[in-house]
Amino acid sequence: MRPKLALVGVGAVVLVVLPFVISDFRTGQLATVGAYFIAILGLDILTGHSGQISLGHGAFMAIGAYTTAILVGHHGVRDLATIPIAAGVAGGIGLLAGVPALRLSGLYLALATFGIAVCFPTILKKFDTFTGGSTGISFFGSPHETGHGTGVTIVGVHLSNLQWLYALTWVIGVALFLLAWFVLASRFGRALRAVRDSELAAAAAGVNRSAYKVAAFGLSAAYAGVAGALYAINIAYVSPDSIPVQLSLYLLVGAVVGFFGSIWGAVLGALLIEFLADVVGLIPHVDTKQAGPTTFAFGAILVALMLLLPLVVRAAAAVGNRGYSRPR
Repeated sequence: MRPKLALVGVGAVVLVVLPFVISDFRTGQLATVGAYFIAILGLDILTGHSGQISLGHGAFMAIGAYTTAILVGHHGVRDLATIPIAAGVAGGIGLLAGVPALRLSGLYLALATFGIAVCFPTILKKFDTFTGGSTGISFFGSPHETGHGTGVTIVGVHLSNLQWLYALTWVIGVALFLLAWFVLASRFGRALRAVRDSELAAAAAGVNRSAYKVAAFGLSAAYAGVAGALYAINIAYVSPDSIPVQLSLYLLVGAVVGFFGSIWGAVLGALLIEFLADVVGLIPHVDTKQAGPTTFAFGAILVALMLLLPLVVRAAAAVGNRGYSRPR
């Protein structure tokens, strides 16, 4: 416990110092990383701990983003006030999606949730009077945007707009990380892992499988809703293209890269999502402005990790068993 608390403390210090030693551009990128970090935390709770595979997490993130954009752009709600509302809307829809998902598992559940991600952009374009259609909704410079795009002053320290967005995203990100840590270490988290490992054994132990699986869907979607709201606030604009279908795949790859089922590695996956395109762009004759190369890279990483992960798990188990063997 103490090493983990020390790690959290060191991470907090690094997060505080970073925006003052890097450029504004990189600070803005790390603010986006924070939003992905929160979304991956939610996916870790759902898939990593309850065993329900979801390929529609990007859709819940889009729900949160549009909730914020509609409230700020059309109804004059303060951007910060929309964050808990976005969490509630996305979480509520997640609970509703979790009920029919009880009858599905494995590949069938993955395909069903991916169907949500595929259909959602079409729904956004269909109800254009509400969502802005293909054009989307912009609220940059709105009087209801904190700092009005020019920055804020906190305790006598002036933060540029990007520094403010970075601080907002990561303060919420750290708070939600601590919440996830507490929840997963509680009885709720133990029940989720029991359902994941064996539904029959969990039921025999008195665990309400349906209730916990639906609750995991709702909590995970609420995290995605917060991530989407912060993403919308960071760019002050949303459209069907700003949160594409591929994002659901990227989030899954990010969760796998972050040691699937461990919230401690979520930041690694978030960094990958944001900066993989830059890395791929270093390859000669590759145009990262097109979705193909980056999506291919994510797919290749996912396949490689799925092939290597069992070997790593067996090696770790062998090392652990050796540590418990008696000396000769």
